[in-house]
Amino acid sequence: MFQITHVVTDRGSKYAVSGAPAKGKADALAFLKALKRNKRFAKATHNTWALLCHETGPIKNDDGESGAGAIILRMLERAELYDHLIVVTRWYGGVHLGGDRFRRVQDCVNAYLSEAPDFP
Repeated sequence: MFQITHVVTDRGSKYAVSGAPAKGKADALAFLKALKRNKRFAKATHNTWALLCHETGPIKNDDGESGAGAIILRMLERAELYDHLIVVTRWYGGVHLGGDRFRRVQDCVNAYLSEAPDFP
């Protein structure tokens, strides 16, 4: 697992990004279960994720952050990064960010793609 615990703060909301190799939905759910063993991540408002699988195709989950999974998925497609799960975590800070929340998700994924160890 590769994790950047603090990427950006915007009007009180805090974001982090995590990821790991994954072959399908079962791997993604196992990763999320492990991530949420950390109480900080278990208490997060959203753990949005996406995975571009060679075998089963794209999988995403917004976890209540409508449209965020699609953004992660689109960025995985552009990077041509298959069989790798990316999770963007948000702790809501009390102020609605509107469309800026999508920019923060993009910031997180870009940070992950630039800072993570080389992908297979």
